[in-house]
Amino acid sequence: MPGSRPLSSAVPNVHDGAIRNTDIPSSVRQPTPSWLTRPVPADAVTIPDSSYVVKSGETIRSIGNRTGAGSEAIAKANNIPVPFMVRTGQRLRIPGGRYHLVRAGQSGIAIARAYGLEWSRIADLNNLQPPYVLRNGQRLLLPSTAEAASMTPEQRSRAFNLDIDDLATGSEPALAANAAPKAPNATPKKPLPKDQAVATPATFTGRFQWPLNGAIIGKFGPAGDGRRNDGINIAAERGQEIHAAADGVVAYAGSAIAVYGGLILIKHGDGWITAYGHAEQILVTRGQTVRRGDVIAQAGATGSVNKPQLHFEIRNKRTPVDPLRYLPPGQN
Repeated sequence: MPGSRPLSSAVPNVHDGAIRNTDIPSSVRQPTPSWLTRPVPADAVTIPDSSYVVKSGETIRSIGNRTGAGSEAIAKANNIPVPFMVRTGQRLRIPGGRYHLVRAGQSGIAIARAYGLEWSRIADLNNLQPPYVLRNGQRLLLPSTAEAASMTPEQRSRAFNLDIDDLATGSEPALAANAAPKAPNATPKKPLPKDQAVATPATFTGRFQWPLNGAIIGKFGPAGDGRRNDGINIAAERGQEIHAAADGVVAYAGSAIAVYGGLILIKHGDGWITAYGHAEQILVTRGQTVRRGDVIAQAGATGSVNKPQLHFEIRNKRTPVDPLRYLPPGQN
């Protein structure tokens, strides 16, 4: 669920969250992640609660610029749906709080780390929606200084531990207000520049296929010892082909989350995302377009497992769902 963090991929032969195999092949390493390419100064400004009457020609963004509050926070406080339309004479509640002004190229993950906060908490506060691309000049509401000061050492540590939700919602660099994300490539030979955001498909066909044939060895949901599995785990042979479960664009390919080893995230449109973990070799790059059934990786035992398998997730916006509800029956 949004804001929650599984302690590990809940699979057989993993105990107490221990990482049994952290040898990541060079083919899945990512030397400099795109979300850390721009520095972020921790210069948030705190404003008080107030109200504001909309003037002719104003937008929710211009009102945010005038008051110092974020567009998303204003919309949430006044129950204004996307695309955040306001009318002349409307009285708005301006939510006070601590706001960070987003600059060019800054990512959600980098912003969260600058303040020692979990990105998922910031995403919740601002009710961020797909495609999760920040814009220059956007103001993000942060937890208060009092809340940040009350964080435990464990909570502060978690702020620097990535999870799949972080990569899916907070890894894209901020773009100019009217700039479009870079169109995807059809080949892994041309990786998307790190300062460009991935263009998300507009719509999703609603059909998934099995990414790999094998026995289910880890089910979705609670796995004991306080852990949960946000997907399923499928037994595999080393080197077995892993296929894209649906058409989409690769949003991430690398090994930034140790527990999953080689990991790929694909965005399919309408907020649908699939994740593929424990790959020994990754055959796609960030920003590459893929079709359902394309080979995207080879299975292995990277990350927290000691025998080859695939950790597979389906997420609807920020919520993990049971893949078995969306995959064709009887194929595994």
